[in-house]
Amino acid sequence: MFDDLRELYQEVILDHSKHPRNFRHPDDANHEAHGYNPLCGDTLNVYLKMGHNGLIEDAAFEGKGCAISLASASMMTEIITGKTETEAKVLFDGFQKLVKGEEATIDAGDDTERLMVLAGVKEFPMRVKCATLAWHAMSSAMDGEEEASTE
Repeated sequence: MFDDLRELYQEVILDHSKHPRNFRHPDDANHEAHGYNPLCGDTLNVYLKMGHNGLIEDAAFEGKGCAISLASASMMTEIITGKTETEAKVLFDGFQKLVKGEEATIDAGDDTERLMVLAGVKEFPMRVKCATLAWHAMSSAMDGEEEASTE
């Protein structure tokens, strides 16, 4: 059973990396940040359209990276769209703990199980920064910072 689940998770990661959702530069983005992972060379730009009420109306990204980095960015843009800035930051905190193997409570509603796909990254500490790169860039974009660090 565990091998079947691992295979399914790998398929989801590969699907999101080969066919990333929201891979574009929206013209109406009003927040953006560039993220770079010096360990592997992954580089992403995250674009957000934030409403006046703090709601993320649109999220997208562009860049190059490994399968984990692209899959995480793809899933993140789908999950945070429609969330408030506060909700997105709480998700980032929980996601970061999840992939680091720390005790984590993550409540992304119906999307919680989707984020669990990347929980296996905790077995490969060098890949944690790949999984969190887009999330760091998203957080930096919301904070008005143009650059994001995975540190």
